[in-house]
Parts: sequence; C-alpha cells; structure tokens
Amino acid sequence: MTGSDIDKVIETTARALSRTSSDSIAQAGEQGFPETADVVVWTEQALDLVLKTQEKTEIRSRLESVTDGLQHLLRTVSLPETLSREKATQVFLESLVELRSIVAEDVEAAYNGDPAAKSFAEIILSYPSIKAVTIQRVAHVLYDAGVPLLPRIMTEHAHQATGIDIHPGARIGRSFFIDHGTGVVIGETTDIGDRVKLYQGVTLGALSFDLDKDGNMIRGVKRHPTIEDDVTIYAEATILGGQTVIGKGSVIGGNVWLTDSVTAGSKVIVEPTFKRIR
Repeated sequence: MTGSDIDKVIETTARALSRTSSDSIAQAGEQGFPETADVVVWTEQALDLVLKTQEKTEIRSRLESVTDGLQHLLRTVSLPETLSREKATQVFLESLVELRSIVAEDVEAAYNGDPAAKSFAEIILSYPSIKAVTIQRVAHVLYDAGVPLLPRIMTEHAHQATGIDIHPGARIGRSFFIDHGTGVVIGETTDIGDRVKLYQGVTLGALSFDLDKDGNMIRGVKRHPTIEDDVTIYAEATILGGQTVIGKGSVIGGNVWLTDSVTAGSKVIVEPTFKRIR
C-alpha cells in the first residue's frame, strides 16, 4: 500500500466517523463531553479547599480559582433549562461552609473510631475514606442541583484513587466513617443516617430492577437500602434493596447477606461453622 492509498483510507475513515448518527456515542457527544483530566484537577482543588485551606487570603484566592474552574466545566456539559451556570456555581459556593462543618465531623468520627489514628492531620492526608467521602459530598451538591456528568466523573475519580465507590446521589448523614474502605460500594438511592460506620467490602446495593410493560428498566425509583443512625456494618456485609431498612443502633456482622429489614438495636451475624484445627 502506497502513501497515497493510506491517505485515501484515512480520508474515507474520517468521513465515516464524522457522519451524524444516532448511536449512543453520538448522543453522548450531544450531551457534553468534558475533559476528564480537567474534572479531576478541579475535584482535587475543591478537595483542598474543603480539607486543607485555613488563612482568609488563601481561601479567597482558592475560591476564585475554584469558581473559575467550575464555570469552565459547566460550559462543557448540557445543563437543564432551569439551571444556569451562575446558579449552579452559587449553589456550590453557598454549600462550602456547611460542607466544611460536616467533613470536620467525618474527620472526628475517623479519629474516634480508629485507635490507630494518631492525629487529625494523619486522617486528612492519608485516610482513603476521607478523600472518597469528601469528594462525594461535594459531588452530591452538584448532583442535587441538577448538574449532569461532572458529579459522576468526580466520584469515579475518588473510586479509582481509593477503591471506595460511592454514587454522588447517595444521601449520607453526619459523622460518617469507612474504616479501611477498599471495596465499599454505596448505590445512588442509598440513605445513610448519622454516626454510621462501615468496614471494607460492604455493599449497599440494589436487589433487582423494576421494569415497565415494555421490559425497559424504570429509573428514578429507590433501589438501595436505608441505614438509620448509629449503625455499624462489618467487613464484606451485603445489604440490598430499596425497601430494606437497617434500624437505628443495629450491628451487622461480617459476611452477612441481607435483603430484609431489621428493627432498631438488632445484631445480625453469620452462624459460625465448625472448623477443625490439626
């Protein structure tokens, strides 16, 4: 094949790939295609703003930078008609004071819940749950405001960095701590109360998906469990279903599989099997 032939193939392929079509990739492009790297940079800036910045002059400078970055990202997605870039930015900025307060309580919960913790600084800088949960809390503000795409990219960045997968739609109460964290999955419609503690490998997931008369998945319904206040869920426990409620103060043991609700103060464990040691 000559250089001229290759040029013809390139031209033909480029023309075919650039044709207007209605497939899923073409539709995705119409909805907006932000650069993932830009979203990651902004996410880390917002994370630093919430977790690390203290001096007023530095805070103001970072606020201006984060605001400009968010405005840029909002231009790359297709916002609902009822949501302007200015409104979305305002919602984010107005949430920061409360976010700082909530995240500070998460840090305290980690310190109080882990005897290996030596300081708040150690928790902020090295605990994967603080990074993952803080990013989710920031993403949830944008998600609730109606911003598409960006919140999901943010929490997927946290997932890749920490091994903790929390959908931006999940509603999480105060003083939340995930010890260790690897493999935790928290679905979109999960509700978590205050002072809840999870261990590695916990799944708060969907049991099944409702279908309409044509067999299509029904979206926008509650599919994931509700975890009430003061619940502890140990490693590798799986709790599924939108109607499943774990009552206040319950303890769910490791490796438990639950698809039914339990009342307040319950203790759920897997019956131990006999092991012979020789």
